[in-house]
Amino acid sequence: MKMEIDTVIVGAGPAGLATGACLRRAGVPFVILERADNVASSWRNHYARLHLHTAKGHSGLPYVPFSKETAQYVPREQVVEYLEAYRKAFDLPIHSGEDVTAVRRDADMWTTRSTTDTWRSRHLVVATGYNRVPVRPTWPGESEFRGRVLHSSSYRDGEAFRGHSVLVVGLGNTGGEIAVDLTEHGARASLSVRSPVWIVPRDLMGRPVQESTIALSFLPLAVRDAVGRIASRVVFGDVSRLGLRTPAEGPMTQIVKRGRIPMIDIGTIALIRAGKVLVEPDIERFTVDGVQFKNRVEKAYDAIVLATGFRSGLEDFLEEGARDSSKLVPGLYFVGFRNVPTGLLREIGTEARVVAAAIAAARQPIPG
Repeated sequence: MKMEIDTVIVGAGPAGLATGACLRRAGVPFVILERADNVASSWRNHYARLHLHTAKGHSGLPYVPFSKETAQYVPREQVVEYLEAYRKAFDLPIHSGEDVTAVRRDADMWTTRSTTDTWRSRHLVVATGYNRVPVRPTWPGESEFRGRVLHSSSYRDGEAFRGHSVLVVGLGNTGGEIAVDLTEHGARASLSVRSPVWIVPRDLMGRPVQESTIALSFLPLAVRDAVGRIASRVVFGDVSRLGLRTPAEGPMTQIVKRGRIPMIDIGTIALIRAGKVLVEPDIERFTVDGVQFKNRVEKAYDAIVLATGFRSGLEDFLEEGARDSSKLVPGLYFVGFRNVPTGLLREIGTEARVVAAAIAAARQPIPG
């Protein structure tokens, strides 16, 4: 079937739901297409220990803050509950199980083809986010390894690895928290760290560091970098003694110019300092019993968890000329594709309001 509507939103995660709520308030007809069977599918499938790394006061979507009873850093299952309630509060028209396979621009309309229907719309909002497709690198000898290799998207909790030796590849926020989770479940965790990484505290002087970042956001980038360097050094000391390297660029510059978020520490560094989590270099190759690192040292592991990130996967459905979210294409909007120092969910709320206002304004006749 071919159907027409003013706006199609692709994705029913936080970005899609927030945009839908704002369009509902603006009186714009729209539909949300979601490939999974429910909203917030990525949050449902994340590991059990996951919490928001941003404070609840700056993480609520438009018009609906988190409740006072919710913890400062909201756990995964409560985020899912919140997003479910958010959908119901605005009666959002979500078509679940409708995977978008192709999107193209036809004259002044967008044609969105899914596994179920074909939609034509004046406006298209892409809200599928960065974490759509797992990035899974491979290494020589991997097929010979007798242990288990899984991407972080398939990791649930450390209970299955109790008493085992596990190597986590990558020290981002996911890798750092999985290392903590493994240790708490009685596994012997190590981290393979390839690149320099900034480590920042989640809280500074008893307050969420996000609040300090928001308060200082008006300052020049160089000044914010200097503050970030000092805070990291004061809290963690010289991390090179732990086998970690610090990037040449400042932490704010990396976020603003490269979209790279620092590792927000929730206890990983303390475990490394105590010798409960070991830091290893990049992997050279797999062996039958484990891996050989770039320093030629071989170690045995029962399992390898790849905390190697995700990609947007826009090339899977969006035509080539429309994939760059920094370019202006008539009727095309992206929500949730900017990593910012002040928090992704906070940014999503801002973007959703701006996009909805632009779409609503385009529906109004020009005076005269």
